[in-house]
Amino acid sequence: MSPRWKWKGAEAKALAEPISKTVSILQSSLTRTEASGLLSNHNVLLSVEAEQAELLDRSCFGRPVVACAEKEDKRWIQLTFEEAFFLFYNLNCIKISLHGRRLENEVELWRFVRSIKPNFATSYKAYSHLRLKNWIVRPGLQYGVDFVVYRHHPSLVHSEFAVLVKSVDGNDRLRVWSDSHCSVRLTGSVAKTLLVLYINGEEVNREDMNLPLCLEDYTVEEVTVRRWSPELNREHDLSL
Repeated sequence: MSPRWKWKGAEAKALAEPISKTVSILQSSLTRTEASGLLSNHNVLLSVEAEQAELLDRSCFGRPVVACAEKEDKRWIQLTFEEAFFLFYNLNCIKISLHGRRLENEVELWRFVRSIKPNFATSYKAYSHLRLKNWIVRPGLQYGVDFVVYRHHPSLVHSEFAVLVKSVDGNDRLRVWSDSHCSVRLTGSVAKTLLVLYINGEEVNREDMNLPLCLEDYTVEEVTVRRWSPELNREHDLSL
């Protein structure tokens, strides 16, 4: 399936402003100002300057909440756990505090998030796998999947893949044919391809799960699932 650009000239704009370049500028800006976020049981609220809020939007991290009343030049951005950990751990460009205390390292953040979201290791492995390939990754709840991914900013192009994350440790999805059929029909009806990410962590030591280093022991297998069409596979010429 080729990209479906939303307007004439969108492809040229995307080529002129690659996501990797925008993320690099964002990383430098957040590092320079030591941007800091507040960790809660549901997300991370990041306080940034107006210019950084624009960069976060252009690179599709988080969603704006409200401007700080006492500082009009500041903005609050709500990050998912995956987005916050990517900025904290992979890009090393933000600080995070919990109950007024700045977390010293990624281990503290990792353990807290896993206590709230037990499947965070596989979810984050899938998220970072796609993000490191410069895909825009957004929550996919409205489509019944874990994520939807875009080639560039959603204002320029429609999402191409609906992503389901399947792991070997207790995930019951797609175990029966009817599940696969429903998922393919749903994603096909909104012009997306179903992408299943199999997160293999059979050799991960359970004690290592308390450390983000366990991510290195996971492997990711990408499988695209499409609906079989008899019309596209029928032999029209049956002559010998």
